[in-house]
Amino acid sequence: MVVDLPDAESRWRCGHCGNLTRFDVVRTSRVREFWHLGLDGSPAVEEAVTESGVLESVTCRWCGAGDRIEVVPRPETDGPLEDSISP
Repeated sequence: MVVDLPDAESRWRCGHCGNLTRFDVVRTSRVREFWHLGLDGSPAVEEAVTESGVLESVTCRWCGAGDRIEVVPRPETDGPLEDSISP
């Protein structure tokens, strides 16, 4: 089962163990890069543009489940957590 990539309003969650932070992701991408070679021949990639990509699989790093990964809404936040703690 392949899920969508999370965006600014969503995140992944493992429906088996509840993990929200650690996933093994396999993606195939076609990338166009601008390489700048120094006079000594050493390369540096100065620009990279992903022209296409395929998300092949997402697996929970904690429990290994690959068939229970779901996209869920991110929690709404109004600022740092410290603001809600009184001194």
